[in-house]
Amino acid sequence: MLVLADIDEPAVRRLLAGHAINFERVADGQPIPGSFWGEPEAGLIGETVYARGDTPVHSLLHEACHLIVMPVERRVRVHTNATDSIAEEDATCYLQIVLADALPGIGRDRLMADMDEWGYTFRLGSTRAWFAEDADDARAWLQSRNLVGDNLQPSP
Repeated sequence: MLVLADIDEPAVRRLLAGHAINFERVADGQPIPGSFWGEPEAGLIGETVYARGDTPVHSLLHEACHLIVMPVERRVRVHTNATDSIAEEDATCYLQIVLADALPGIGRDRLMADMDEWGYTFRLGSTRAWFAEDADDARAWLQSRNLVGDNLQPSP
């Protein structure tokens, strides 16, 4: 499973900054603020995502995508638990897969494999099957908010 220490951290910072999200690197061995699942999973408080070197990349992207999909007025108040609805959770999962393509050496295929290894569960049995065959509602939700375009790339 890819962790933050394995990837290009400046690329993560640029990606998140492009969505008006702050990134805070937590020192190894220190508690991760706002971690819903517990360490080493990423955390979020307000408009900031927190992660350590041992934080899985899928977790960092997932928490960041929660912030991207939520209305700005909710971002500033969020602490630890970002889920508002099943639709928003599905959109978050979809967007994290799409954004993985923007990070060198990751891409959607690797991210979906890591999501499966971590234990994400989807009706069709795998992240890949869900993304390809059962995520029309998540894609439509994101498109209706201009978060991904018709080409399934993140909107600028």
